[in-house]
Amino acid sequence: MIKPPRYSRLQAAMLLLLVLVASASWLQACDAASGFCAGKCSVRCGGARGACMRSCGLCCEECNCVPTGAHGGNECPCYRDMLTAGPRKRPKCP
Repeated sequence: MIKPPRYSRLQAAMLLLLVLVASASWLQACDAASGFCAGKCSVRCGGARGACMRSCGLCCEECNCVPTGAHGGNECPCYRDMLTAGPRKRPKCP
């Protein structure tokens, strides 16, 4: 029977530290993306909050961009071309 390798406490502590540092870096990257989208969407939605901000935030997270003007043109095709689900396909992103 093969015995699994035994790790010293130092090796286990180092592994745990490595996992914590890696997860913290990943969470920081996610927060940065959310801050980017929140800033861009607040400009795009203007004074309108609620549904506009939610839709814009979802589209921004998926496309990693938000067009600046009301008619984004070719600035962010992913955002522009996203459609709702169902039989009536409407633009998903405000």
